[in-house]
Amino acid sequence: MLDNKLKDQLKAYLENVTQPVELVASLDDGDKSRELEELLGEIASLSEQVSLLRDDDADVRRPSFTIRRAGSDVAVRFAGIPMGHEFTSLVLALLQVGGHPIKASAEVIEQIRALDGDYHFETFFSQSCQNCPDVVQALNLMSVVNPRIRHESIDGAVFQDEVEERGVMAVPSVYLNGEPFAQGRMSLEDIVARLDTGSEGREAEKINARDPFDVLVIGGGPGGASAAIYAARKGIRTGIAAERFGGQVMDTLGIENFISVPYTEGPKLVAALEEHVKDYDVDIMDRQRAERLVPAERPGAPHRVELANGASLEGRTVVLATGARWKALGVPGEAEYRNKGVAYCPHCDGPLFKGKRVAVIGGGNSGVEAAIDLAGIVDHVTVLEFADELNADAVLQNKLDSLPNVTVIRSAQTTEVTGDGNRVNGVDYKDRTSGEIRHVEVAGVFVQIGLLPNTEWLQGTVALSRYGEIEIDDRGATSVPGVLAAGDATTVPYKQIVIAMGEGSKAALSAFDFLIRNSVDQEDEAAA
Repeated sequence: MLDNKLKDQLKAYLENVTQPVELVASLDDGDKSRELEELLGEIASLSEQVSLLRDDDADVRRPSFTIRRAGSDVAVRFAGIPMGHEFTSLVLALLQVGGHPIKASAEVIEQIRALDGDYHFETFFSQSCQNCPDVVQALNLMSVVNPRIRHESIDGAVFQDEVEERGVMAVPSVYLNGEPFAQGRMSLEDIVARLDTGSEGREAEKINARDPFDVLVIGGGPGGASAAIYAARKGIRTGIAAERFGGQVMDTLGIENFISVPYTEGPKLVAALEEHVKDYDVDIMDRQRAERLVPAERPGAPHRVELANGASLEGRTVVLATGARWKALGVPGEAEYRNKGVAYCPHCDGPLFKGKRVAVIGGGNSGVEAAIDLAGIVDHVTVLEFADELNADAVLQNKLDSLPNVTVIRSAQTTEVTGDGNRVNGVDYKDRTSGEIRHVEVAGVFVQIGLLPNTEWLQGTVALSRYGEIEIDDRGATSVPGVLAAGDATTVPYKQIVIAMGEGSKAALSAFDFLIRNSVDQEDEAAA
């Protein structure tokens, strides 16, 4: 299953295995079991520290396998074949179970070791889901650190019956001791914080003890990261607080218009951004949601940002780079059936609808790209577009038109997502030409109708446009002196990664200029 280049790379990685590892396979007579047996045999052949065993009674899920440290309780388990985005999870599990040092802070590792209780996690993933590896790898790491934590990763496309039985309609979906625990992307720190209930209070105390920053960046996407780097390069005290480092880019699969990089993926770009920020003296505060901005009483005095955990931060200047999120339809049934057939990430959740009929709401680039991707997985895609014509680029529309299992309905106003109480069974729309209400039977509805700025918490403090965007001038300045803004949350047109980066850099330079000018003004006032 592995080509020679990948085998050579994997063999080099496996040289870091210091303790014997057993691959214990549970198989049946199916094709997937034969594929898994071939994969595990190839892995075992690449290292003397790795051996392949078979125990068909070890798990009712077949094909599946355990990666186990010989003679110990240290183990992780995969049900299905962890290829695609999950191949990295497989490699990391081999290394961690094999004794290679774990990459996590000493504080987090100690938190995991101290967790009291027995935890059995199950994570449903799809191979095309770019959000799943973070969750799978975090829980695998936890099971290696603390033997009372067990984790099994399950490929939903392979175990469709179980997906149907449990009503899994979005990935990653995590179960703890048989009960739903969480859905969507989570970091290691997110998961540990949910289990260690006292961690939020301890973190708030640490944040409250921080001195004011010269530049405080709120938001960890491309704009925020660029602002932090440019500010830190000026040698001034810089901090960045973000609910999720990387922001919406973490949910982006293929990126082909990032200048000088022909192709990359969102999580890979975010990892590079984070490493670049860490090259400088920047105080990174992840998993922090801003809830209120309290402007300074005079220019140069610190602004205050209040956080959801009760803590607050201060900055002589603040750069707002909170980005945007997928816009909701706002129709009956959407909220009720979210993650029960209503989805926003076709790459993540598309494989769960294999062989079924789905709808995509929106005919812009993101909607048409979603329809093209889904057409290769599902039975049929119906695209509903409000306008008279699609707004996507011509090259995308041409590709869409070439697909035999896609229907495009224009002048269609989505009015309701319907379901049976447990999952989606259709979508209603109004024909804007005739006024008729029509119904399309589908198992999934993928919403792709644009972005909404994350600025609700700023109402009444900085000037916002009628769309909720932060109004800025050509230097990135807002209506509040010393408060700058950048990226998708602002009025700057064309929401693109490269534009957000440039705007973040500009905002940081403007913040530095503000600090210099106001420092001079304060000295002059003191002399007078």
